[in-house]
Amino acid sequence: MIEHQLSIKHWLALAVITVAIIIASIRPLEFEAYLLHQAGTVFMLVLLLFTQKKIGMSFYSFVLYLIFLLIHIIGAHYLYSYVPYNEWLIQLFGFDLNQSMGWSRNMYDRLVHLAYGILLYPVLLRLFQVWLPEAKPFMLFLLVVQFIMATSLIYEWLEWLIAIGLSSEEAENYNGQQGDMWDAHKDMLLATVGAAGYGLLDLCYSRKSLAKIPQPESDQHA
Repeated sequence: MIEHQLSIKHWLALAVITVAIIIASIRPLEFEAYLLHQAGTVFMLVLLLFTQKKIGMSFYSFVLYLIFLLIHIIGAHYLYSYVPYNEWLIQLFGFDLNQSMGWSRNMYDRLVHLAYGILLYPVLLRLFQVWLPEAKPFMLFLLVVQFIMATSLIYEWLEWLIAIGLSSEEAENYNGQQGDMWDAHKDMLLATVGAAGYGLLDLCYSRKSLAKIPQPESDQHA
């Protein structure tokens, strides 16, 4: 159901994000890099609220968008490269994810880019549905995936432009490349894969839902 006004459930979800920002602001690993990342959080929150009021969206899409911001906020506190997800898993479940997957680097930044493609897909789909009401579902799917690809590229450009004005250590902390020269390429690929995967599942689900709707008798005998 498309909603245009913020209700109690929306405010509660926003309250969770606000608390997360407050907690993340307590002794972040590198304060200047943290502020740069959180500037993006504020910008995306403004976009979300503007979109909600202007064209409306489902609460499901609203929550997925906020989950992405929550993942980003955690990453901002730990500079992405130092999010101790593996230590958390070992402490809670006794499971060493990095060892089992053969990872030699911190993969939290990869998760964020994958989540960007998956969790923002519904909101972007809603935007294109409003902008192009006559477009067919597959065309909308292609447009959303291409938008994810383009914005991922622009984000990597912005990261690069910011990084060239920082010291080598500050740039590494902000970018979180961890010595991988193909880091930006892999990040963009994961965002694209996330969007394409979610979009294809959404297309299949939509077609199955339409197939279950009884056709008018006149159409069945046409």
